[in-house]
Amino acid sequence: MPSRLKTLFVCAIVSLLVCETKAVFADGERDNDSTQVRRIPKEGVEIPDDVRAELTESLQHLEKQINELRTKKDEQVSSLLPDVEIFHRAVRVAIEYNEFFDQKEFSVAKALVATGSERAQQLSEGKSPWTRQTGLVVRGYRSRIDDTVQPYGLLIPDGYNFDDTREYRCDLWFHGRGETLSEVNFINQRMKYGSYVTPENTIVLHPYGRYSNAFKFAGEVDVLEALESTQERYRINEDLIASRGFSMGGAAAWQFAVHYPDRWFAANPGAGFSETPEFLKFFQKEKLNPNEQERALWHLYDCTDYAVNLKACPTIAYSGELDIQKQAADVMETALAKENIRLMHIIGPETKHSIHVDSRTIIEQKLNELAKFGRPFLPRRLEFVTYTLKYNKMHWITLNGLQKHWTEARIKAETRGNEVIATTKNIRDLTFEFPAGSYRFEMDQPITVNIDGQTLELPGPMSDLSWKTRLQLKNDQWVVAETEVELQAGAKAASLRKQHDLQGPIDDAFMDSFVVVTPTGTSPHSHVQEWSASEQEHAIVHWRRHFRGDAQVVSDAELTDEQIVASNLILFGDPASNKVLARISDQLPIQWTPEAISVGSKKYDASHHALILIYPNPLNPQKYVVLNSGFTFREYDYLNNARQVPKLPDWAIIDLNTPADSRAPGKVVDLDFFDESWQLAPAE
Repeated sequence: MPSRLKTLFVCAIVSLLVCETKAVFADGERDNDSTQVRRIPKEGVEIPDDVRAELTESLQHLEKQINELRTKKDEQVSSLLPDVEIFHRAVRVAIEYNEFFDQKEFSVAKALVATGSERAQQLSEGKSPWTRQTGLVVRGYRSRIDDTVQPYGLLIPDGYNFDDTREYRCDLWFHGRGETLSEVNFINQRMKYGSYVTPENTIVLHPYGRYSNAFKFAGEVDVLEALESTQERYRINEDLIASRGFSMGGAAAWQFAVHYPDRWFAANPGAGFSETPEFLKFFQKEKLNPNEQERALWHLYDCTDYAVNLKACPTIAYSGELDIQKQAADVMETALAKENIRLMHIIGPETKHSIHVDSRTIIEQKLNELAKFGRPFLPRRLEFVTYTLKYNKMHWITLNGLQKHWTEARIKAETRGNEVIATTKNIRDLTFEFPAGSYRFEMDQPITVNIDGQTLELPGPMSDLSWKTRLQLKNDQWVVAETEVELQAGAKAASLRKQHDLQGPIDDAFMDSFVVVTPTGTSPHSHVQEWSASEQEHAIVHWRRHFRGDAQVVSDAELTDEQIVASNLILFGDPASNKVLARISDQLPIQWTPEAISVGSKKYDASHHALILIYPNPLNPQKYVVLNSGFTFREYDYLNNARQVPKLPDWAIIDLNTPADSRAPGKVVDLDFFDESWQLAPAE
């Protein structure tokens, strides 16, 4: 290992161990009292007047430079501007929201502004030396979720040649929990402390993940957007990308392995957690009392439920022998055994919450061996499980519709010559697709699909050997779906159906572009008016605090047609106070009048009840509308990343006589999922 990398390696170990040690003491049984919830992140230290003045002045100068660059209308400048803006935003929000957690961070902030100003000056001169820099590099992208710039770190190997065509392996490394990991501290770490893993000739991507949320929800999208940005800027071999991490990052590595198994040549999770209920009982000593819907929603991120998907993703787990978080790999090992998969579990001898040096060597050797083969292109045999259309694809199989969400959906399929054989469970609509040349079908022969014991004879592949078919279950028989044109033409007349990225629950609306729409009118009920205003403020404040974004907010009178087309709408208020809600209220499956909220035959007094809901927007059914909610887990759940799962399904009725607290927006008196047609589920 070159001396420079050795130095980076040692610094990285120190940095990670400091971060993870803090994590060990950040949660535990003392965080099980929902009436005494400590603030995350904690309040920062006081900023001296002279420091504030100096930082403010330098930020103003950097802002002027950024504005001048924006006026250039140059495509290259625009594409690189986030690499400058991340420094401005990091320091600005630290000042604005009191998020300097140590006096040492003042000098860090000054250095970051100076770096941003230097990059801005270079960009104004038509230069961008950091784009051809090896070693540690921090870059940024603009997120589609809320239009904020978000940072990510890279380790570019010394041997990377910016001028040839060679593609490189890329390892994603997910960081551990860090309650003071502000943008300032993240960028500083990624500029100074190296990479915890340094495989030879490998680009290492360190996503920020929008703070400390275990890379879930918007943190999950951050990873995908940061990877996309990296792939646009560097030559990444798509068949040589790995999902890796330790502690909270290990939880992320499990999650990305089971949800996106066809994207990685390998996964390497270490410690962390892999599901919610058993981990919280074991690690947090927490007594859980979930309702039926919350228990169902554990299926969103519980990796044990998706264990069979690892047949498509070679996995090397790591745990310290004495680490309490060894539990994560242990429960995955049990889940995998039920699928006849033996987990490769490397255990660091007599080791607590760290990676043993000998184990590290073994892990790197095994990953290097797997990298020789890379990601399988299109395996002939697949087995895929999901509980939601959010995660609906593996290689040549795409699930378009389930019979019932949050119940296991499973498909087992294989190809034999010109035959596709499949068995399914809880699936009503699917697509088989083989890109050109990916599989050697006989070009002049039909393709037989044997699915659930039923045989369909279909036209053979195209002359480039591509082949695609979509099958739907109708009257318990699989039939070939109409063409895409016919499907689109009939969509207007057809009932709504849950589909990928339009399947709920409420939290899903905050994984894509969204706009908060504030009411300009007045509710006839003061209780509702005050509650909706408070919940709107809570949603905006906590979006920034926990997901490090700036919610886009408009009034109901200012909302544009372009925003309706491009974004999910988050409406606060009731039909009397919010003009947009008034426009669509009669098209929602739950009716809300000045007198009552009607859920089928059940009615709730509108003077002290409110409706929370997600539904395809009647003004644009390709996007969501959400009523009166931000993401649904609250301050109590920030205390442990395994708690950060959806707390509400597709709709809920809230009794406002019980005030909102750290766990709920009020007393939930009724709640449920909509059915697969986005209608009220029939009473059981």
